[in-house]
Amino acid sequence: MTILQIISNFIKKTFVIVELELKKLKHDPSEIITRAIQPTLWLMVFGQVFTRTRAIPTGDIPYIDFMAPGILCQSVLFISIFFGITIIWERDLGIVHKFLVSPAPREALVLGKALSAGFRGLSQAVIIFILSLLLGVGVSWNPLGILGVLFAIVVGSALFSTLSLIIACLVKTRERLMGIGQLITMPLFFASNAIYPIQMMPEWLKYIAWGNPLTYLVDATRSMMLVKYQSQFGLTLDFAILLTVLVVFIFIGGRLYPKVVN
Repeated sequence: MTILQIISNFIKKTFVIVELELKKLKHDPSEIITRAIQPTLWLMVFGQVFTRTRAIPTGDIPYIDFMAPGILCQSVLFISIFFGITIIWERDLGIVHKFLVSPAPREALVLGKALSAGFRGLSQAVIIFILSLLLGVGVSWNPLGILGVLFAIVVGSALFSTLSLIIACLVKTRERLMGIGQLITMPLFFASNAIYPIQMMPEWLKYIAWGNPLTYLVDATRSMMLVKYQSQFGLTLDFAILLTVLVVFIFIGGRLYPKVVN
């Protein structure tokens, strides 16, 4: 089998998993509606209040504008970090065993699930864009910029859902996964540039923020979504870090995935 055939086979099996996962969303579209509640509250309440107080320096960008992309990335993080619960459910139902005896590479199984989470994250982007339009956020409606935001959201969702899958393979119970997920979401969120600039942070927290993948997701999303914002790190570095971390997580997840049934 040639390298091209191996790659083609890998991609084909990956998208079979994506299709299977997305069918679940088709059977329960109410999930999309419930996901709209949290970002709506953040933007309508927290964002409106802090825009009036002007307590956070964001230059010539209104705080609600600065915050909108951060809340989009926050929503992606909060939803994706609990994606591993589905792996534990599938194990209990015997579905994981069926996947493991299939000829699909383990990495293709993990990547397929990660991409399905990424496509689910697109619903959050639609919600935030609609809210931003209603709130008068200075959104850039450049088609390439919008496509870039959607791509960033898919990558970010895939990254954090794969992290959740890795945790699920290690802890193997829903209760422990929920506990660890709640434990790491807030540090990831607050140790990033989602709701305030890195320049405001104490020195020790800046180093944590620079090592936080959410920081680069927010920077990429914010620079493509807003008219006035310029990327702090550069889009090339943002996507290089996000994609590198995603590939590493997929490799680790592929090695650990069979252990979820042990």
